[in-house]
Amino acid sequence: MQDISGPSAGFSESVTDQGLYKLPALRVLSEIATSLSTNVDIERLLERFLSTMVRLAGAGAGAVRVLTADGTGLRLIGSIGLPEEMLEQERIVPLGCGVCGQAVHDSAARSTEAVHLCKNNSGLEFFGDHCVSFVAVPLQHKGHVLGVYNLFMFADAPPIPEEVRLLFSSISEHLGMALENVRLTQENMRISLMNERQMLSNEIHDSLAQTLAYMNIRLEMLKESVHTGDKQFTEKYLGDMEDALESAYSGLRELLTQFHHRMDPRGLVPALQDLLAGACKKTEARVDFTNHTHGLNLTPDQEVQVFHIVQEALANICKHSRAHNIHLNIEQVDDAYRFTITDDGIGLCAAGHPGPGMHFGINIMHGRAKQLGGSVEITSQAGAGTRLTLMFPSQPPRKRDNT
Repeated sequence: MQDISGPSAGFSESVTDQGLYKLPALRVLSEIATSLSTNVDIERLLERFLSTMVRLAGAGAGAVRVLTADGTGLRLIGSIGLPEEMLEQERIVPLGCGVCGQAVHDSAARSTEAVHLCKNNSGLEFFGDHCVSFVAVPLQHKGHVLGVYNLFMFADAPPIPEEVRLLFSSISEHLGMALENVRLTQENMRISLMNERQMLSNEIHDSLAQTLAYMNIRLEMLKESVHTGDKQFTEKYLGDMEDALESAYSGLRELLTQFHHRMDPRGLVPALQDLLAGACKKTEARVDFTNHTHGLNLTPDQEVQVFHIVQEALANICKHSRAHNIHLNIEQVDDAYRFTITDDGIGLCAAGHPGPGMHFGINIMHGRAKQLGGSVEITSQAGAGTRLTLMFPSQPPRKRDNT
């Protein structure tokens, strides 16, 4: 077995004009860099560059494998020139198998002519009859191997030039970085999904679950009043349950609306601009947006909480306020952010008290503000509009360490 990661190990020095390989090498690296900057299927990308690896090495066949999810094996994702029986038998090979395992263990490219060992292990006539040597080039990032290219050399194959060896090293690093980026992206997506589910669970618990618990208590009291023939309390408890049912139904609609309308991936400010544009279309009111901060420095979680608070406030304005003017103002006061939403509508309490659905939305806004470490304050007068002020620290609150 040869280590081909060092200078000229296992390679020919007969190529005097090494500049012959420089232009293809630059083209390959440029193509890889371009591919990494676009949203591509990483397995298709690795398979596509397999043909480049085979061609540059002068190999008769090739394969590309990636680490399995449990990290115990290498899974075949692409091949060139390999017999069908080999593809079936080696769809997944153990991580420590032969030269591939050695390359993974050492995080370095390896080559060998001892193909009889592979023939003994697999029973495949391909080794020896066709393949007389092969190379394993690991795909790695920061010393962590994430996959491997196998290049199978036939009897008439020339030695691999030095420039190609160096190119393989660069390709390995670039594609290894791409694999790592995909892994991190998938991990972040899983975390985001779990956080979103937890958020939904919390909101259901803090709103619908409490309303249903209240209805259950009232139901027992209703049964008792019916049993005793108390008509006055029977009517009261029926009214309470009707109000609670309306509140639960409105709350469910609000939750569904919030989770159907996702925040703009460009960030909070574009998302708020879209919300205000939507409010303008729904109410035909004049909408103003003023941002006095020099770039909001919020975490993704903070952005989501603020977005949904403003969304709920605007929904209430559109449904109930009959406003002609709506204004959103953002400013930084010392170490806190202040979001103020004002309208010149009929006022929150113009009809006596907010309805159950509005109560539900206000409760959710308070809950979101609490998660931000801040507060929501609502002031309103009949005929004089409503002002909602959200204030929270510019730095996210630290989570308690329970250990």
